[in-house]
Amino acid sequence: MAATFLCLALLFLSQFSLLASSASNNLSLGSSLSVENEADTLISPNGLFSAGFFPVGENAYCFGIWYTEPAAPAQNLTVVWIANRDEPVNGRSSKLTLQGNGNLILTDAGKYTIWSSNTVSNSLDRLSLNDNGNLVLLTLKGVALWESFASPTDTLLPQQQLTRNTKLVSSRSLTNYSSGFYSLFFDNDNTLRLLYDGPEVSSIYWHDPWLLSLQARRTPYNNTRVAVLDAMGNFSASDGLIVIAADYGTNLQRRLKADVDGNLRLYSRKQAGDTWVVSWQAIQQPCKIHGICGPNGLCTYDPSSGRKCSCLPGYEMRNKFDWAYGCQPATDGFNLSCKSSDRDQFDFMYLPRVEYYGYDYSISVNTTLEKCKALCLELCSCLGFHYKFGGGHHNCYPKTQFRNGYRAPGFQGELYLKLPKSILSSHNATTKESNMCSSKLKSQLDRTYEKSKQNGSVKFMLKFASGLGALEVVCVFLVWFFLTRRNGGDQVDSDDVVTQGYLHAATGFRRFSYSELKKATRGFKEEIGRGGGGIVYKGVLCDERIAAIKQLNGANQGEAEFLAEVSLIGKLYHMNLIEMWGYCAEGKHRLLVYEYMEHGSLAEKLSSEVLDLKTKFEIAVGTAKGLAYLHEECLEWVLHCDVKPQNILLDSNYNPKVADFGLSKLVNRSEVSNSNFSRIRGTRGYMAPEWVHNMAITSKVDVYSYGIVVLEMLTGKRPAESVHGVEGGGDTQKKMMVTWVKEKMHGAFTKAESQMGADYEQGRLEMLVKVALQCLEEDRDARPTMSQVVEMLLHHENNL
Repeated sequence: MAATFLCLALLFLSQFSLLASSASNNLSLGSSLSVENEADTLISPNGLFSAGFFPVGENAYCFGIWYTEPAAPAQNLTVVWIANRDEPVNGRSSKLTLQGNGNLILTDAGKYTIWSSNTVSNSLDRLSLNDNGNLVLLTLKGVALWESFASPTDTLLPQQQLTRNTKLVSSRSLTNYSSGFYSLFFDNDNTLRLLYDGPEVSSIYWHDPWLLSLQARRTPYNNTRVAVLDAMGNFSASDGLIVIAADYGTNLQRRLKADVDGNLRLYSRKQAGDTWVVSWQAIQQPCKIHGICGPNGLCTYDPSSGRKCSCLPGYEMRNKFDWAYGCQPATDGFNLSCKSSDRDQFDFMYLPRVEYYGYDYSISVNTTLEKCKALCLELCSCLGFHYKFGGGHHNCYPKTQFRNGYRAPGFQGELYLKLPKSILSSHNATTKESNMCSSKLKSQLDRTYEKSKQNGSVKFMLKFASGLGALEVVCVFLVWFFLTRRNGGDQVDSDDVVTQGYLHAATGFRRFSYSELKKATRGFKEEIGRGGGGIVYKGVLCDERIAAIKQLNGANQGEAEFLAEVSLIGKLYHMNLIEMWGYCAEGKHRLLVYEYMEHGSLAEKLSSEVLDLKTKFEIAVGTAKGLAYLHEECLEWVLHCDVKPQNILLDSNYNPKVADFGLSKLVNRSEVSNSNFSRIRGTRGYMAPEWVHNMAITSKVDVYSYGIVVLEMLTGKRPAESVHGVEGGGDTQKKMMVTWVKEKMHGAFTKAESQMGADYEQGRLEMLVKVALQCLEEDRDARPTMSQVVEMLLHHENNL
């Protein structure tokens, strides 16, 4: 009996030892990992990463590194590095071997070397998978001879550097890990860029290719060419690029990835098994990514259904399974002939708000539409042309190729597509039957009738009907005339009617009619806020979402300008910015539709006891993150210019979201009669000294206002109570502002301590007050940036 027990114990211990060895983070010299043994996997000491073979197809395997997941199927692995992404091995007899000469090799069933580290060393000790996901060949002295961090695939991990000799290359698809068409790399001008390298052409698409490096806030003078992601969520590069994650802070898993769709995204999550969340992405409008729909393709985007590709009229998909190959002429008869006798066989289809970047044959400045058409008909290679207004006149851009096309409501130009008349007529007929005619391609009705003998009574009835019809036409004209005068002529342009069907897809938010919003708000019945920019009403949309609908005051610009500016605001996305769902531009009505915040504004909660010090600290951090995004991360620099508690909204969990950013573009402040606003932008009590002294305005005006908000949140005292004559200017005003700040600082601790009671934490309060004081420096250069404010607050919080 004892012998039996001893045998069982020894068997158990041997199995445990085998399991422990299989879960090691090291591979010793002369050892191998086999594709046939699922237990042949390296696991980092912290258990965060695994390295081994994983399937990529039927009897096809790659060796790579992935985030360790609890019982996750192979297709759901988050892979961060692959050795043989373009040459998988089969599922029998393939091995990764650490040879005695110091070389790490991957061989297939035929003993052919598929991949190698190309290293030689007599002092090599082991292959080790570190806690940061780096697979390293170490010598006996612990020196790294080779590391996976030096040869990334499509992912950059914290502490991993992107250098002049490395790049991130996207996968071909979500299920195909082979090298795709998109890459992140340092260009010869020392600037970090995204490149589309397709089957036929290659092109830069980020940063915007028409911008110089300095215009894109990059500097080409630092030739070190290095970029790194840190554990806090800060991705920075030697060219001046700085990216801060929306959830900036510690205790999160992070990765930067060149995705299969061509976008560069920063992902994060708390722990294994959680869903990865996008905390930053390089391109907000997915259709601006080159090569998405291939040549002769057209891209549209709808947030609810994603990005979609279609072929231009007269074209069809070249490869029905892959949009990367684009579209080709739909018929064999589609031949853009150069013969002068064949020019009459072609005409043009008008496509408004469609942009194709590049591939211009030439530029004809200050020319007419007819001359532009004639020029394109003469050119053999001309497929169509852009006709755009700029510099006070119209310019013609004949196109030799149609690539990277998308619908853009803000594009001030028109595309004229060159097509054989036979195709054009058949397309017009199809379009007419489907009731989707372009306003500039309306077929004229055939009003030629055959004469016939008619008696006198028929003639009389015809004359009577004609007279009645003429009277009706006159009435309709008069009604139209008076309505036009009433609306100040600010009607939707007839050319824009065609664009309404895809405005939703192109801008990422939808256009509402005034009647829809009137119904949603029950006749604008429930007012939930009021400010200098307008009145905010609560409403329920047709899809049952609760919305905050703001009716703008003084938004007197035309519809085209309004739509362009709304599109700019709609592209901004951050977890601490209020999200815009849509807009209304009908007649003189200008409304914006936002997500509804359950707990209203911070101003409504300042006197409430629901905000303890911890919650106020989180509100300060979240607000700072939102402003940092506006100032430093989005492609369009945005200054808020009116930071105050009324413009900081709180959701159901009291998470802050900055509101009314960018409305200085939409609202004419000179027409706002609210006494809380001065003739210079901002609200009394929150304005930086540079407003008063007529100095150049920078992002530091928002930093100053933020400091006032933090102090008001801590003390509960409104700044306007101690400020008089903001418009007066001069030294007196300056002394009054400094005096007010000092008084507020002097009473901050006592006031806050009495309010917080048991929740009071001296260290957290002192940090908030210290940061607020720095933000209130009269010398704007002495104030921190909003990203620095975020770092200071989070650094303190993480050290508590």
